[in-house]
Amino acid sequence: MTDIQPGVYEHYKGKKYFVLGLSRNTETNEVCVVYRPLYETDWPQLVHRNASMFFESVTVEGRQVPRFRKID
Repeated sequence: MTDIQPGVYEHYKGKKYFVLGLSRNTETNEVCVVYRPLYETDWPQLVHRNASMFFESVTVEGRQVPRFRKID
C-alpha cells in the first residue's frame, strides 16, 4: 500500500477516526497509517498502525469485513 485518501474512517467496532496519511518508519522501512480518534481519549491524539493491518479484513460474526472503511 503506497497511497491512502485522508478522511473519516470507521473501525469495524464502530469508532471513527480521521486518517491524515501514511508514514514510513525510518528504522524498519515499514509503512504506517497515521490517524487520530474522533472521540475523547486519554492517550496521544496521533496514532499509527502498520498499513498491512489497517487494510486487512477481520472476521465478525462469521463474515469478513474491512478493519477500517472510509465513510466520507
